[in-house]
Amino acid sequence: MSHKFELVALSRRSLLRGAATAAMSAVAGTAMAQTAIDEVINAPRRGNWDDQFDAKASRVTAAVNSNTPILSESNQFNLLQAIGDYQAIVANGGWPQVNPGVKLKIGVVDPSVRVLRQRLMISGDLARSAGVSDSFDSYVDGAVKRFQARHGLPEDGVLGEFTLKAMNVSADVRLQQLNKNMQRFQEMKPDLGSRYVLVNIPAAYVEAVENDRVALRNTAVVGRIDRPTHAISSKIYEVILNPYWTAPRSIIEKDIVPLMRKDPTYLTRNQIRLFDGNGQEVAPETVDWNAEKAPNLMFRQDPGKINAMSSTKINFHNPNNEYMHDTPQQGLFNKLIRFESSGCIRVQNVRDLNVWLLKETPGWSRQEMERVIASRVNTPITLAQEVPVHIVYITAWSAKDRVVQFRDDIYQLDGYQELALQTNIGVEQISGSVEDDLLPQ
Repeated sequence: MSHKFELVALSRRSLLRGAATAAMSAVAGTAMAQTAIDEVINAPRRGNWDDQFDAKASRVTAAVNSNTPILSESNQFNLLQAIGDYQAIVANGGWPQVNPGVKLKIGVVDPSVRVLRQRLMISGDLARSAGVSDSFDSYVDGAVKRFQARHGLPEDGVLGEFTLKAMNVSADVRLQQLNKNMQRFQEMKPDLGSRYVLVNIPAAYVEAVENDRVALRNTAVVGRIDRPTHAISSKIYEVILNPYWTAPRSIIEKDIVPLMRKDPTYLTRNQIRLFDGNGQEVAPETVDWNAEKAPNLMFRQDPGKINAMSSTKINFHNPNNEYMHDTPQQGLFNKLIRFESSGCIRVQNVRDLNVWLLKETPGWSRQEMERVIASRVNTPITLAQEVPVHIVYITAWSAKDRVVQFRDDIYQLDGYQELALQTNIGVEQISGSVEDDLLPQ
């Protein structure tokens, strides 16, 4: 990724000057003479914030999310604008630290809410018309949810551990994070393709992009820090429905043989068959599992719902034996921390992605794909036209005017320890091959 995007034709200096002026006006004068309710009643643009009286997470998400791809060239303008805004915030002293003595959520009245309101106003999550008070009202609830949506956190309106940590990252560090990611944007290749798949590792999601619009956005599970998913630009060439999973030698020796010693039904329960060098099936009960060496056999799991890759394996050219796949463990996608694989990428609702990938390959309608999956017959499909895939490491971006998204620096590449807020929390660190996390339990 050594080529650079063509930067949007604009004067950086004039852009930053204009953005700085806007940001300075946003942070000035936090002291308010009137009460919050008076400000609401009298605010000339009150209509923009009416939904905060019924602050639903879905509305907040809609206000933050965009169908503009992360790598769209237009986002570089937004990112430059964000850099100008944050330069002004830093020049005006940044934002205060929020250190409440109680858990802050809607209905709470506490002096720390006043500080929280100031913090949210400075970052643009709370309208100044909401006023400054000790009350955690529906305005603050909506603003916290907006903040959470921008940081990839559950939008519950509660200042839990991760929300508080993200909120207390200093404005100066956030500015440096923006600068670092602008550098990453400028180093990427300019020709992404009219149809391409994007995997953003820190965001742990997949975008299917067509004509500079996001057609699909799927939650993902990506590699943990000691077995990272590698950033690469490549091409997807194959979708395999009902894939086999073949255990590598390391897993056979390290895991499967000890498991068979403890539970002789392990292979049968997990639909793993044994084959010799001639392709003949070998019965597990004929193998001496207490022998010094593991049997020189192929261990292959049948297709099906309990298969380690479930319905789908998506192959792209790469030297790391990484690929995208389905999983029988769908609960993983509900987790906040989704950096648990050994390098491969698990994709939620992967069948939607299959349909999108195969729409230019004749004979593969949604109905036909579902029929084949139901048959549990291993079916490799070569794409009629390979689809570019770009796996990137972007921790800060702006796909919408003055809406800045931040994610944790999960691989600790941004240069600030406090940006790795959630890295490896509650995740067991296990070194090994990319196949290690596919071992059936």
